[in-house]
Amino acid sequence: MNKDLEHQFVTNLEQNQNIAHKICRIYTNDQESHNDLFQEITIQLWKAYPKFRGDSKFSTWMYRVALNTAITLYRKKKKSIRTQDYDSVHFKIKTEAYDDTAEQHLKLMYDAIKQLNDIDKALVFLYLEDKNYAEISETLGITEVNARVKMNRVKTKLQNIINP
Repeated sequence: MNKDLEHQFVTNLEQNQNIAHKICRIYTNDQESHNDLFQEITIQLWKAYPKFRGDSKFSTWMYRVALNTAITLYRKKKKSIRTQDYDSVHFKIKTEAYDDTAEQHLKLMYDAIKQLNDIDKALVFLYLEDKNYAEISETLGITEVNARVKMNRVKTKLQNIINP
């Protein structure tokens, strides 16, 4: 990969890294797993970046890669994941300390979301990120109508989990 492409990747990743942190928060239960998943998402984004054509926004593409990575890894093994060696990458990414104190009041909602299946988690995540149904359907590879129907069903599930 050439230096310009590498620089573009690092810049895009630094600007959008909270996407990966939020996905890690939904799909993990502790900081170590969060860090492992964040690293694996970064590796998968790096590997896939040369194929990124720019047909969609970087953030939309990043959502898709990150969600697919999280879903794939956690379907294979729920508690711990295997990661690849990160030493071969020659650039450094500035990371922000992930501070979730502002999100503590959402703990109940996150606990409810964690009880959903993987696809429903992804759907809720994108919805909470204020993605419209066209973007949600593009990211998840389903029709817009299907995304709307699934979201209505998930809302009902979440209500039943929070208020049994």
